Amino acid sequence: MTDASTHDRTDDRPHERQDELADRPMAWPVVSSQDLHRDDWVVALREDRITRPGHPGEFSRLSLEHPGAVVVLAVDDDERVMCLRQYRHTSGHEFVELPAGLRDAGDEPAVETAKRELREEVELDATDWRLLLSTFPSAGITDEVHEIFLARGLTHAARGDFEMEHEEAEMEHFWVPMAELLEAVLEGRVRQGPLAQAVLAYDVLKRRGALDDR
Repeated sequence: MTDASTHDRTDDRPHERQDELADRPMAWPVVSSQDLHRDDWVVALREDRITRPGHPGEFSRLSLEHPGAVVVLAVDDDERVMCLRQYRHTSGHEFVELPAGLRDAGDEPAVETAKRELREEVELDATDWRLLLSTFPSAGITDEVHEIFLARGLTHAARGDFEMEHEEAEMEHFWVPMAELLEAVLEGRVRQGPLAQAVLAYDVLKRRGALDDR
């Protein structure tokens, strides 16, 4: 004879685990804050003095304020990915990357920023857009969030009067078969975080058949 109460608890456990396995918003008390660097750009560095709830004493944490960014995995009908090579001074590398940009246009929806960046950086439009991932790249130092989109149904689109400057003026763009890009990620030859996340997510979702409803 089955114990109905035990059966009900067993059914509930997957849902309980699903609720527990999630990031939770939280804010510890801030005693004071001071700007270490702030100018007319969108990124700023501040130092907060915070306390652990229910415990005495305070300690310092640095916070890099960042508006967030969009990243675009643009895949054509031949399963090729539009990639860039861009120099990154801080990291001392010229990385293989995906089209991307800051969310520095106020309340502009992330997908609209992604569409603009795809057009400006590689002169492409897309008819099919979907969010692959939303990630914190380095939660211990910055509040930056990456919204990573998949773009398909690609066509050429002129960038208009937008002009590349600084590192962007030296960028090159090129097509890479998805299978080759995946191998480069898995072998550690391509290490830029958002690209790796996008390619791995695409591969998993494609194997599951979750991208077939285009």
